[in-house]
Amino acid sequence: MDDLNDTIDILTKLVGFKTVASEPNIDLIDWVENFLAKSGFQIQRIPSPCGCKAGLLAKFGDGDGGILYSAHSDVVSTKGQDWTSDPFVLQRIGDRVIGRGTTDMKGFLACVLAQARSCRDMPPEKPFMIALSWDEEIGCRGIPHMIDHVVPFLGCPDLVIVGEPTDMQLCLGHKGKASYQAICYGEAGHSALAPNFKNALHVAARFILATSDLQLRLAKSGAWDDAYTIPYSTIHVGIVRGGVALNIVPEKAEISFEIRHLTTEEPAKILNELDTTSESIEISLVYQYPGLTVNKADPILKSVQALTNVSGPIKVAFGTEAGFFANIGLRTVVIGPGSMECDGHQPDEGININQLRKCNDFCGKLQHGLPSILSLY
Repeated sequence: MDDLNDTIDILTKLVGFKTVASEPNIDLIDWVENFLAKSGFQIQRIPSPCGCKAGLLAKFGDGDGGILYSAHSDVVSTKGQDWTSDPFVLQRIGDRVIGRGTTDMKGFLACVLAQARSCRDMPPEKPFMIALSWDEEIGCRGIPHMIDHVVPFLGCPDLVIVGEPTDMQLCLGHKGKASYQAICYGEAGHSALAPNFKNALHVAARFILATSDLQLRLAKSGAWDDAYTIPYSTIHVGIVRGGVALNIVPEKAEISFEIRHLTTEEPAKILNELDTTSESIEISLVYQYPGLTVNKADPILKSVQALTNVSGPIKVAFGTEAGFFANIGLRTVVIGPGSMECDGHQPDEGININQLRKCNDFCGKLQHGLPSILSLY
């Protein structure tokens, strides 16, 4: 069986596991763990605090160095989307395969597992490693519980590949994100006497206008990076809830908002620019993940770029788990098959067969070529 057929067979199995973010993923983790154990990998399983999910670290070979391939097991929900077939049954249509997670990011995981299966018969010169997390899609919730186990169990890899979809372009950066909830307080009262009470929705409205004003300032005088489609940090309000009846002055309103920031700016400092001292507002952090900025002059990464056979390097608008690995001192990049813009999180999500082929080729060339690349520097 060639690598591509093996990859598609594995992807068929992976798509069949309904690992929607926030729901259990244990069946998929059990299957991957058994798959890697049969291929001779050492495995450490890391349970979630709730116990209904898990991640795993796996290693073939001994010592430091080698490549760590990082993926997440979860996918976004299909609720409210109009699919033409069962999203959890892989369908092949022409030169594409269709199914939830094919692009984001079970296609990459299938490529990596296909490579992993060959390790027993053709042992790589340096270690082959995998990190598989949970709940990336709802704020990188799983990887913080795993990151402190990476080096103690796997050693220090020469390179971490986070396989989010980039059309197989080497990605050296993305913004970080911090998500917040703002609770705005008012006073309940009869709407016939509304002027006598503080309306929580009015407080919320003033807060939202303040975020809009801050966005304008960030665009005008904040940090700037032309490599991004939006070259500055952004602040975005996504959800507002408040009020229980038209004839009652609202005493509480809730706002969900986010800051997506360049790595040269801190979200806490951006948040401090919002003047809420005169309002009855409590702001709390819900979750956050770090951004990624990689030194594009690194000669090893220049050699990795040459192996892609596509243009690059690039930076991407969406977030990944890469910053967690970079923050513990590991050389980390993002590269994977598929297009986030065309397929990510969309109905009839799919991936071009040629993208899977390119990913297989890249992983194979990198696994066998990295020792030679490292010897040059």
